[in-house]
Amino acid sequence: MNRRNFFYSSAALAAPLALNSSAAEAAASDDAASDDIKLGVATYSFREFQRDLCIKHVKQLGIQYVDVKEFHLPQTDPPELMKAGRAAFDKAGLKVIGGGNVTLAEPDEAGLRKHFEYAKNVGFPMMICAPRHENLSAIEKLAIEYDIKMAIHNHGPEDKNFPTPQSVLDAIKGMDARMGLCMDIGHSCRAGADPVEWIDKAGPRLFEIHSKDLKDFTWKQGQSAALYQCPVGDGIIPYAAIFKHLKKIGYKGVCSLEYEIEGDDPMPGMQKSFSYLRGVLAGLKA
Repeated sequence: MNRRNFFYSSAALAAPLALNSSAAEAAASDDAASDDIKLGVATYSFREFQRDLCIKHVKQLGIQYVDVKEFHLPQTDPPELMKAGRAAFDKAGLKVIGGGNVTLAEPDEAGLRKHFEYAKNVGFPMMICAPRHENLSAIEKLAIEYDIKMAIHNHGPEDKNFPTPQSVLDAIKGMDARMGLCMDIGHSCRAGADPVEWIDKAGPRLFEIHSKDLKDFTWKQGQSAALYQCPVGDGIIPYAAIFKHLKKIGYKGVCSLEYEIEGDDPMPGMQKSFSYLRGVLAGLKA
């Protein structure tokens, strides 16, 4: 077995294993120090857990980068509690890269401003968001005022606004450089979009990746996710090709695992997913 095959096989062999605390710390340190693709967690994956336990689980995974869902930093909290909640992530050594997904349904600047005040209070450098076509101009204006990146999340064929990466890129063409894309790999595949192709086409507009895996691309929202989603590496999404093209364009963002199944007990599947993803990265590097 040559060295390259060894690394790819290691990904499969390592997948079921959980990281112990020292291994997790080493993995997090390696991820942070490397010029390789950065792996992160969308805390939506821990939607059934309160903030302190969410933070504990992220650290157990050996991950430093997080984008934080409102479950763990509520937008309804007063500013002092928002800031205290953000401080809990910082104290744990986690790097908050953004917040969301945040629904931006308000039609005008006045209605949208509360979301930007929230992002300012918790110190989000980026907001992963689900806007509408009709309010994009107001969002762009506020993004400039607050100096925050807006990563529009595509949500697949059921999304009437932004089902695919192309729909996002077409809508923000010519807009300020703070307007970009959070490409959800699973939803892109479900909508018939080749993520490898759209990585190339997005270029510097690609702000973040949300990673998941699917057994079948015919899954529709409303059907049981557990029938179609699976730990990364057990499905049919080509992560080796995806990572290869992210390297090709010099991607500087984060690939955040958004684990939507097994909400009551996500850790085994998430551990398996990160073992696989790290194995793919090691194989490409070799």
